[in-house]
Parts: sequence; structure tokens; C-alpha cells
Amino acid sequence: MTATRLVTMPADRLPAWLDTTMAEYVESRMLAGETREQAEANKQQSLDTWFPGGTPLDGHHVWDVVDGADTVVGYLWIGPFTPGSADWWVFNVEIDAAHRRQGHARRALEAGHRIAKDEGATSIGLNVFGYNAGAQELYERLGYGVTAVQMKLPLA
Repeated sequence: MTATRLVTMPADRLPAWLDTTMAEYVESRMLAGETREQAEANKQQSLDTWFPGGTPLDGHHVWDVVDGADTVVGYLWIGPFTPGSADWWVFNVEIDAAHRRQGHARRALEAGHRIAKDEGATSIGLNVFGYNAGAQELYERLGYGVTAVQMKLPLA
């Protein structure tokens, strides 16, 4: 089994990561049925809420996911859903395609869970888009349970 660890993302890489992850967020929201305008508005709300001034909100962690060979294989972003809350959220986790299906996401999330608990979290939630079946399977194996289901019927 390959070791996986979390390393705080360097400040000089954070802006490029944020641009990329927010562009992916817009695309995901559009795949889920939003218009580009709706998705862009949600992106801006996320940036204003979670990255005021371009830096993570206090209590939020953005980590590189690093394998045993010291290669950055992905990232994990978690933090309180609202400032000071014991209810935390996995805002984003992504493993690069070449490193998937090797357990990195599972081990990164498990490490994030431990840190969240150590910092006072009593729960951790996440959103997964309906089209992302692989992620849904991982989250279920980690013990996440469904708390809500949103469904949509296009009428076009």
C-alpha cells in the first residue's frame, strides 16, 4: 500500500489551483443542469464565501495529496461549513487521473476526517453530483450516508 499524506498547498500555487478548481466547478454545475450564468453565479458566491481576498476562510484547509514518492497526486479542501461550526464539509477532493484507483482519495479523506475531528468537527458532509458514480461509491464505503436527493427533469 502506498503512503498518502496531506501537505498544505503552498501559497504561490493556491491562485492557479483556485482558478482551475472553480472552472471545474462551473463545468460540473452545468453538467448537472445549470445554465452557464447560474453556474458562474454559484462560483462567485463560493469564492466570496470561502476565499475572501483569494485566501481560504479561517479554519479551512487546502492540501496537496502526496504519495510515498513525494509526488503531488491531487488535492483536498475541507473546513467548517459556517465559521465556528462543528459541521464540516468536504468542499473538493480530486486525484489526478494517472493516480486514481490506488486508494489516495480514501486515505486523504480519512486523514482529513481525523484532522477535522481534532479541530472540533462532529460531522463532515459533502455534495456529489449525480453523474459521478465512482465518487458516490467511495463515499458510501467511507460511511457517508445520503441526507438529501435533488432531482431534475429537463422539459426541453
